[in-house]
Amino acid sequence: LPYGYVHDRDVLMGKTIWEFIDLDERINFPLYYPIDTAFVGKERRSLFDVLVKNIKNGKITEVYGDDYFNTKKTFKDMASSFTYIDTTDTGKDEINNYYDDYKSGAKVLDPQYINKKELDASYISGYRIKGFWYFDKRQGELKYRLLALCPVTPEARDAGNEKADVIDLFWVYFPTVRDILHESKAFNDKNSAMPITFDHLLNSRRFNGQIYKEENVYGDREIQQYMKENSQNQLLESERVKEKIRSFESDMWNY
Repeated sequence: LPYGYVHDRDVLMGKTIWEFIDLDERINFPLYYPIDTAFVGKERRSLFDVLVKNIKNGKITEVYGDDYFNTKKTFKDMASSFTYIDTTDTGKDEINNYYDDYKSGAKVLDPQYINKKELDASYISGYRIKGFWYFDKRQGELKYRLLALCPVTPEARDAGNEKADVIDLFWVYFPTVRDILHESKAFNDKNSAMPITFDHLLNSRRFNGQIYKEENVYGDREIQQYMKENSQNQLLESERVKEKIRSFESDMWNY
């Protein structure tokens, strides 16, 4: 369904927040699985596969390098993050032993000495999402609009390394991909005859996310920047931000 019309004057209160969706949590599994598409039907794909496939074929064009949509990115710009090709140690020894032959082109390195890594859905650790909570005074209720989402994953060269640093792969402007996500279905564990679309799943917030940043006067600093080295305090601060938004709606109906 298209979003309803909201005039700027109808927004009594608004707050932009950023959340992290951890795919290790069971409630978030519909966004993660299936990771191996060889044994499932063509209609079942993970959210990451849907996004990457449509970026490759050009259907998704609103792809950015940051969550403020300053710099656009193409799949060609991100190619090094998706694919890593390197020569194995055995291959390097082979080249050193027959250096002149390889340099002249008399010999070609055998594919068995080439190590190629492809980034796929199994390496995704989570998603960052950016959304806007606002109180609609005409409707008299608190509403949410999802603005952007971003897969969080190690680069292809570090794929499979549990200690590797993760990066924000790309940010997708959500309102422009709703039609594509509506055509793709996530698995419904309660009723497989009625799969839920990714668009519905995300808009109805059928996932669990932790707030890691809210817009603020300090240049939108993250919670971990002022709650350092204390994970419990970071979680409590995340809950405080959430309650602050919910309390606004509650206070509207109390004197």
